[in-house]
Amino acid sequence: MTDEDLIAAFWEARQRGEHFPAAFFGRLSIDQAYRIQLGLIARRCAAGERQIGWKVGLTAPAIQAQFGFHEPVFGCILDRVPSGHVFAPDLISPGFENELCMRLGCDLPGPVTLDQAAAAIDVIYPSLEIIETRGPFTEQIALALADNAQQKTVVLGAPVALPATLEAIEVRVSINGQTVATGTGDAVLGNPLNSVVWLAGKLAAYGRSLKAGEIIMTGSFTRQFPIAPGDRIRSDFTGVGVVETGMTR
Repeated sequence: MTDEDLIAAFWEARQRGEHFPAAFFGRLSIDQAYRIQLGLIARRCAAGERQIGWKVGLTAPAIQAQFGFHEPVFGCILDRVPSGHVFAPDLISPGFENELCMRLGCDLPGPVTLDQAAAAIDVIYPSLEIIETRGPFTEQIALALADNAQQKTVVLGAPVALPATLEAIEVRVSINGQTVATGTGDAVLGNPLNSVVWLAGKLAAYGRSLKAGEIIMTGSFTRQFPIAPGDRIRSDFTGVGVVETGMTR
């Protein structure tokens, strides 16, 4: 099948509510999955949505071990909500990751160096990525990438200037007032800016580039956690700020 045939088949499945079409289990390469993802995002934007940025996932050893896949991945961001937003309990097997989100102050075509990436960052946000597990993610990574790498939305705290160092920033994660994890920025490819470097280079292979004003979720400091109805979530990033969310019962 051509890329366009694959995109059309996945689009039709999506309209039926089938995010991981069973006919394609074990049949897609990672490259095909990215091309399908980008094609589906283009169709969603043509239908009225708007891409506002990118996510880089599977960056921390804890998450790579959790899902058995040992290289970063990318997805597209089409939605954001402010800290304090409370979700209705209608998400599909939802979860969250604890991340720094970076906003670009200028275009950043790849490939780029770490210094060029740092110079391009306007502000950063304490943030949570809200994910949905819409199919057998671990067993079918390629289909998960075609389905936009679990992305649902992102929760953003207040923006701050880019700190001089990111590796030592610590996050403390609590669910319903109980600390469930801590992590530091060096879990994200050694430095969250390396996610920007990786993304700029990876997108260049697909004829895409990073644009001024886009946001980039750089990857979780900790493993991924599920969200249950009634949960209240708080992540506190030292020197950056706090981001909170929750779900109604």
